[in-house]
Amino acid sequence: MVAPKKGKNASAQSKPGRSLALILIAIVALTGGMFASGHTTPRLGIDLAGGTSITLRAVPEAGQESAINKTNMDTAVEIMNRRVNGLGVSEAEVQTQGDRNIIVNIPKGTNSKEARQQVGTTAKLYFRPVLATELSGANATGTPSASETGGASDKATDKATDKATDKDKATDGDKASGTPSDSASASATTQGRAASDALKADPSPSATSSDGASPSPSASGDDSAAKLQQQYAVLDCTDENARAKAGDGAKPSEQTVACGQNSQGQWQKYILGAAAVDGTEVDEAEAVYNTQSGAGWTVTMKFTDEGSKKFADITGKLAKNQSPQNQFAIVLDNEVVSDPYVSQALTGGSAEISGSFDQEEAQSLANMLSYGALPLTFKEDSVTTVTAALGGEQLKAGLIAGAIGLALVVLYLLFYYRGLSFIAVCSLLVSAGLTYVIMALLGPTIGFALNLPAVCGAIVAIGITADSFIVYFERVRDEIREGRTLRPAVERAWPRARRTILVSDFVSFLAAAVLFVVTVGKVQGFAFTLGLTTLLDVVVVFLFTKPLLTLMARRKFFASGHKWSGLDPKALGAKPPLRRTRRPSRPAAGPVDPKEA
Repeated sequence: MVAPKKGKNASAQSKPGRSLALILIAIVALTGGMFASGHTTPRLGIDLAGGTSITLRAVPEAGQESAINKTNMDTAVEIMNRRVNGLGVSEAEVQTQGDRNIIVNIPKGTNSKEARQQVGTTAKLYFRPVLATELSGANATGTPSASETGGASDKATDKATDKATDKDKATDGDKASGTPSDSASASATTQGRAASDALKADPSPSATSSDGASPSPSASGDDSAAKLQQQYAVLDCTDENARAKAGDGAKPSEQTVACGQNSQGQWQKYILGAAAVDGTEVDEAEAVYNTQSGAGWTVTMKFTDEGSKKFADITGKLAKNQSPQNQFAIVLDNEVVSDPYVSQALTGGSAEISGSFDQEEAQSLANMLSYGALPLTFKEDSVTTVTAALGGEQLKAGLIAGAIGLALVVLYLLFYYRGLSFIAVCSLLVSAGLTYVIMALLGPTIGFALNLPAVCGAIVAIGITADSFIVYFERVRDEIREGRTLRPAVERAWPRARRTILVSDFVSFLAAAVLFVVTVGKVQGFAFTLGLTTLLDVVVVFLFTKPLLTLMARRKFFASGHKWSGLDPKALGAKPPLRRTRRPSRPAAGPVDPKEA
C-alpha cells in the first residue's frame, strides 16, 4: 500500500497550531511593547482631542506668481514646523493642502493666539556677526568674554572636521586666510565644536576691506550693555521656553542673544551684533556637490547688488578678527542655524559654505537661506477651534457607530452561520485587538493621530473583514452541498476562497493607497486606517481563521453536522455522500464449455 504524498498543503493542514501560536506570539509581543512604551491609548487627532486648526493661503508679491511652487511651499512648511516646535508643541501637524494652502493643526494646551502669530508671519532671516558664544546648560562652565569663546553651529548644517578648519581654500585655488586663531581658550576648544563651517568665495578677485573697524562686542550704552550681558548670563538654551523667547523684541539694528546647536547636538548661546545682511538680499541659495575642490556637499549663495555690497563689507571686517569674532551667524527666527567663519573679504556677490555636509544637511541649510528671500506671504483663510468636549462627543459618537455596526454584523453571523459565528467573532476580536495595539504604537513612532475619518475607516473595515469570513464559509458550505464531509471540505474550499479574499483585499488596499497619496489632511487618516485594517485582515484570515476552522472541523459538534453548527448537510441541501463504486469481480479463467462457445 502506497502512502499519499505529503506536500506543503498537507503539512499546513496537519499542524494548524503553528499558525495560531505564531499570531499569538505576535499579539503578546506587540501588547508588551505597547505597555513598555507607556503609550497604551492611540494618540488622538485635533478633531477628537481638541485644539486649533489654521488654514494659511500663500500670496505672492506682484509679478512673482511663479514663486508658489512645491519647493517653496515645502520650505515654508519646514520653517513653520520649527516655529511651532519652538513653542514646545510636539504633536502639531503642518502640511500642505493643494498647491497654495498650508494647514497647521495645533493640539489643546497651546496658546492659540501666540501660535497664530508664529505661523502666520513671514520668516525673518539675518546675517549677524558673532560677538561671543559658549555652551549653554548643565555642561557650561561660565560666561566667557568675547575673546575667549569658540563657535558652534546647528547640528543639521555643520559637521566638525579638521579639514574644514585647517585647510580651507578659496574656490579660485588660493589658500584662505583668517582661520580661527589658536589663542582661543581651552574651555572654548573643548566645549565648542571642533570646527566651524568654512565660508569660501566663488571665483572672484579676493579683496580686503579698507575699513579697519571690527565688530564691537559691547552694546551701545552702558545700560544696554549690562542688560545684554545679564540676558546672556542667565540664558539656558536647553530650555525650550528660553530658546523661544531668546532675542524677542530685538530690532535688526540692535545686538541680541540667540541659541543654536553644534555638531554634537549641544546647545550654544550667542551674543550677536546688529544685522549686517537681510535674508531678502539673498537672491539664490542651493545645495551642490563640489567635485573640483573635494569639499563634497556645499551650499552656494548669490546676493542681490545691495546684498553683495553689505556682504563684502561685513566679511572684510570679520576676516581681520580672531575666533569667534571672525564668524557670522545665519539667524532664522532668532535661532542660529549656522555660523561659518571667514578668512577673506568676499566681494564677488556669491559665496560657498562648506563643512562636511551630507546631502540632507546641505539641502536643509539651502532651504532656510532661500526662505528668507521667498517672495511669499501667508494670509489666514480660516481658524477653527475645537474644544476637548466637542472632540470627546465626536469620539463617543464614532465609537457608538462602530459598536452598532459590529453588533449588527455579529447578529447576522449568529442568525445565518450559527456555530461558525464563533470563529468569525473570535477573528473579529483578534483583528480589533491588533488594530488597537498597532495604532497605539504608531502614535509615538510615526506620529499617527486617530482622527474622526480614521475612526470611520476602522468602522468600514469591519465589513471588509467580515466579508473575508463569509467568502470562506460559503466555499466550505458549497463543498458540503457537493456531498463531502467537513474536514476535506475545509481544505478543498481554502484555495478558491484564498484567491477571492486576496483579490478583494488587494482592491481595497489599492484604493486606500491611492486615496492616501492624492489627498491631504484628515482624509489621509481614513485612507491609512483602511489600508492598515485591510492588511491585518489578510494576516488574521491566514494565521487565525483558517487554522481555527481546521481545528474546529475535528470536533464532533462541527464534524457531525449538528443543526446548530451552521454546517448541517440537510439544511444545506447536500447531495448523498460521495462514495466509490466497485466493479464486479470477474470470474477466474477456466475451460470454456463448448455449448456456451
